[in-house]
Amino acid sequence: DRRRPHNGDGFGVGYYTAPALGPEPCIFTSTIPAWNCINLERLASKTVSKLVFAHVRATTEGNLSDSNCHPFRCGSLMWMHNGGIGSWRHVKRRLAASLGDEWFLGVQGSTDSEWAFALFLDSLHKAGYDPSGDAGEGGFGHTVLRKAMLKTIERINAFIAEIPAHLKGADEDARSLLNFAVTYGHSVVCTRYVSSRTDEAASLFFSSGTSWREQKKATAPQHTSHHRNHNINNDNDSKHDYRGDKGDYQMERRDKGADIVLVASEPLTFERDNWVTVPTNSTLTIHKQTVMIHPILDDFYNPSPSYLRSSQFAETQGQISTGPASTLGIETKAPVARTGALGEGFGGAATPASESGAVVSSPGLAMEKLEALDRSRKRDPHSQP
Repeated sequence: DRRRPHNGDGFGVGYYTAPALGPEPCIFTSTIPAWNCINLERLASKTVSKLVFAHVRATTEGNLSDSNCHPFRCGSLMWMHNGGIGSWRHVKRRLAASLGDEWFLGVQGSTDSEWAFALFLDSLHKAGYDPSGDAGEGGFGHTVLRKAMLKTIERINAFIAEIPAHLKGADEDARSLLNFAVTYGHSVVCTRYVSSRTDEAASLFFSSGTSWREQKKATAPQHTSHHRNHNINNDNDSKHDYRGDKGDYQMERRDKGADIVLVASEPLTFERDNWVTVPTNSTLTIHKQTVMIHPILDDFYNPSPSYLRSSQFAETQGQISTGPASTLGIETKAPVARTGALGEGFGGAATPASESGAVVSSPGLAMEKLEALDRSRKRDPHSQP
């Protein structure tokens, strides 16, 4: 949002190109604010991709450098994070020691987000898959990604539980906000997660439709001394919408299908009813333009849909978006498959999506229509998605 610019500690955009260029995503990062980067505007207006990750950063861990800007990449995989790992100064050594050499040496920056990605890669490798290799035409599959995500969260929680009580300071917070997003260019897995039974997770929304279009700007009526009729009709004038600023978009739905799916830390348009809130401690999977929601069943899961969590913790981290949005239910307009829990594999753990970030899945969408980088309205710690 150019009127209230936040998340000015760099940004990143990752997207997939034509198959002839290889399966690896193209990633563009910069340490300058997204709204001040003329190159972003120039490139975005001429770039088209079926799947885009975008992220704007507000540092909490790690210094200001390109190596700390999301998204991160390994082979065909791309990763973003919004939030933070609890008790990170004590978790870091334990996490690093658990990694295989390849994933340990692959970390280039200093953020907990990239170390979480390394942990995900290690979990995927230990499950029998090669994260750095060519996943092939079918890719890893969304089920494999989701299980690896669940295992990643399970391991993070285990590291925190291992910290001796005498090492935890009185002002140290062991709660984690883990909104992750991962893709290999086809399916996408996101999570909205907090390691607490009483607190709300960082906000996460999705929207789907048949087109993502820029709203037409209204032209104010011209009244001059040469105009015969000097009477101004306020009723007619009030029909003009003068808020049409550059970058105002709207999700359109011409049928029940979904050609485009957007996932973001906060609604990217004024039409809040077009956005559905992802439930706390859930995974969101996009596969062939279908959205699937799975609960994350662990010690921090509450099965009651009426259970109210406190948003105070997330708000102090700048992670809750204000304003109304739809919740999953009968009246949800987006095509959603709400399924049961994923209990098998990797010991039955779970997974999240973006910092101030956004995920776009579409057969072909110009990056200029994303507007995720300039429209982040809250201070999201960690660069984050």
